[in-house]
Amino acid sequence: MREALALARRGIAVASPNPMVGAVIVDANGEVVGRGFHTYDGVKHAEVLAIEEAGERARGSTLYLNLEPCSHHGRTSPCADAVIAAGIKRVFAAMEDPNPQVNGQGIEKLRAARLDVHVGVLDDEACYLNEAFAKFARTKSPLVTLKAGMTLDGKIAPPPGDALTPIRSGSTGYWITGDAARAHVQELRHQMDAILVGVGTVIADDPLLTDRTGLPRRRRLLRVVLDSRLRLPLDSRLVKSVEDEDVIVFCAFAEEKRKAELERRGIRVCQVGMARHGGHPDLEHVLRKLGERNIVSLLIEGGANVNWVALENGLVDKVFLYYAPKILGGSHSIPLAGGRGFRNMDESAQVKNIRLHRFGEDFAVEGYLRDPYTE
Repeated sequence: MREALALARRGIAVASPNPMVGAVIVDANGEVVGRGFHTYDGVKHAEVLAIEEAGERARGSTLYLNLEPCSHHGRTSPCADAVIAAGIKRVFAAMEDPNPQVNGQGIEKLRAARLDVHVGVLDDEACYLNEAFAKFARTKSPLVTLKAGMTLDGKIAPPPGDALTPIRSGSTGYWITGDAARAHVQELRHQMDAILVGVGTVIADDPLLTDRTGLPRRRRLLRVVLDSRLRLPLDSRLVKSVEDEDVIVFCAFAEEKRKAELERRGIRVCQVGMARHGGHPDLEHVLRKLGERNIVSLLIEGGANVNWVALENGLVDKVFLYYAPKILGGSHSIPLAGGRGFRNMDESAQVKNIRLHRFGEDFAVEGYLRDPYTE
């Protein structure tokens, strides 16, 4: 099963919007005779690829995979049918498919055909791997991860006009965390379909918001900007680096001339409703629109205002918060989340199922505000 999970991870950034699946077939002598993992463009599912590699040796064998075989017709025929036809006798699946179209039906079909089926081996690892798919399959909305780098006292930036270490010559930005933590941020971006910031972050920091791992992706990381009145600077690096319409701006007011200027540069402009409070685009509407584009996972790298809007409206599924051993202090340094804040501890956003990660002198807290499989 660990080998099946390792194969499944090869689908990171190339399987979305489908789940990441790996399959291993072992014959009666304990020899691995077939392996496969799914990529969206490759179309064929992991089980089918493994069966094709095994050939006749699949008959009487055992199949290990991290997700139950599908039982419905999509772009391919049901994998459960292929498993049965191949003569496989025993199946170990780490977890049931969270897709309501499947959700146990593949397992039922295998058992009805008298295969010996076991579910639950390394299910925690399997659930973690496909949590974004689970959320999207149930809700048609992306899994939202809020990421930030901050000091020990929860500050994401010094007072406006100040800086720590410049990011590059002429920039007003700065680094809080070290090289190892920032390298991991790129790995986190690589796992995502889209990244979102507010226009204030673009104006202040002029970021690129790209996946710089150099690893293969099926589609470019979609760069999303919340910009209520289309203030996005035309000379920003974001605008200058547009390729294949990989930047989309969500606005509440679309002045036609300004919209046309952005669209001439290859940027997609989408007008949505305004939030009830704050004068910004309705973030819940934005998430629905991203879901319609098959965006399964979204990383928020916003400033204090965007972070607060996402938290206040209960739209954050998980957090990945990087801490550096520094203390800024002061009442004017910028906190993780601005706004009015929650009024008491009972209202506060509760982070559960914590994982801690160490990056040199820095560390990160990974945790969940909502269960991707049930909430």
